[in-house]
Amino acid sequence: MWMEAGLPANPRLNRQGDAPKTGIVHLGPGAFFRAFNAIYTQEAMEAAGGDWGITAVSLRSPTARDQLEPQGGVYTSVSLGAEGVTHTLIGSINKVLVAPENPSAVLDVMADPAVKIVSLTITEKGYCHEPSTGRLRLDHADIVHDLAHLDAPQSALGFIVGALARRRAAGVAPFTVLSCDNLPSNGHLARGMVLEFAGQVDAGLRDWIASEGRFPATMVDRITPATTEADIAALEEAQGYYDPACVQHEPFRQWVIEDDFVGGARPDWHLGGAQFVRDVDAHETMKLRCLNGTHSTLAYLGYLAGYETISDTVSDAAFAVLCEYLWTDEIIPTVPQPEGEDLAAYAAALLERYRNPAIRHRTWQIAMDGSQKLPQRILGTVSDALAAGRTVPGLALAVAGWMRYVGGVDEAGAMIDVRDPLAARLRELSEGAATPAAKVAALLAVEDVFAPELAAHDGFRDAVTGAYAGLVAKGARAMVQELVA
Repeated sequence: MWMEAGLPANPRLNRQGDAPKTGIVHLGPGAFFRAFNAIYTQEAMEAAGGDWGITAVSLRSPTARDQLEPQGGVYTSVSLGAEGVTHTLIGSINKVLVAPENPSAVLDVMADPAVKIVSLTITEKGYCHEPSTGRLRLDHADIVHDLAHLDAPQSALGFIVGALARRRAAGVAPFTVLSCDNLPSNGHLARGMVLEFAGQVDAGLRDWIASEGRFPATMVDRITPATTEADIAALEEAQGYYDPACVQHEPFRQWVIEDDFVGGARPDWHLGGAQFVRDVDAHETMKLRCLNGTHSTLAYLGYLAGYETISDTVSDAAFAVLCEYLWTDEIIPTVPQPEGEDLAAYAAALLERYRNPAIRHRTWQIAMDGSQKLPQRILGTVSDALAAGRTVPGLALAVAGWMRYVGGVDEAGAMIDVRDPLAARLRELSEGAATPAAKVAALLAVEDVFAPELAAHDGFRDAVTGAYAGLVAKGARAMVQELVA
């Protein structure tokens, strides 16, 4: 309940008892981290003990600090099941730092020998790499800055390398770098970017990190919608306290982790259900292509068709059938068999998760940063399918949906608030071309997104061009219906 002045009617949530000592630094304390890593870590400490408290670091905005610090780092996990809501207090975060306000403080805590793990949820763009090549962008503004100012960095890579340099100079073992972003071979990517950056600083530092450091790959999965003011108000009414740091999420979660940590030091996350394996690649591919690929497909085509959320979108039978078609005919044939997984059952479970009406996961939210997401979520599948001699009409329609979306105007002629690092460039290219074929050609030429060999593939280009023309002439829903008829 809210007072007329907009202030909370109930006291603010606050920590009771001592916070856990820091063993982990996490870069990027957004909603997903709070709905995932922090929960697993609390459960591990509850079950097995250990000093695995998390110092969270926001690389840009003070929002997380402003939400969490007045509460002593405690917040509410709100699990949105189809049959009801469950509230749990999470206390594994002990402090939140805002990097731009005091980069030295961030480097100090990361260099502390008590810190064994630095984990990341910084999204694709946080790695400052070229998605189509996997190389570090040495011309990226943050990288240029950090190479000149390693004592006051701005990027995650700058902080990691700066802190590792301090640890090496002090004779302290490196921390494990644990990427938890939705990227294929995310541990390999994190390692490559850190080593490439470190090599620009000091070859000896690079070699030390390569030899002594560890970069385990992970696969993470839990749908986490953005928390709204209405969600905060509902929690206050239900629980009798005000908590602007609360997070909403589905009951399902899955964390698969390559068991490769510096000195073997890690929380007992398996006690909360995490899976430690030798090789995460097949699980990552399964999740990125089956879940994230169809999520992005539903985001662009669903948004264009006028649907606000994923559950709204798949309540339209044509879009549900589209998912089933994509999994069966275009996606699963490209996925190597992960240990212990039934791919058909996994896909069926995904559709049930999408249908959960309690998860208000907005198509507009999922559509953000598409230029960074498409290479991993959709284009890798496309390339593998084409190489095997198969056609991809469904994924071509998804790519065309993204192209229509980044043009900045929806099917009703309204402006779209496109959030993407390349938004201005993509819109300019789209607006500068007069026909569907010209628009597709202009966007396929963006090498930040499309590898040249894929852009040059006649069958793919023709399929995307035809799909784009159909979206313009008939609309997204009609094109989906045609495809699955």
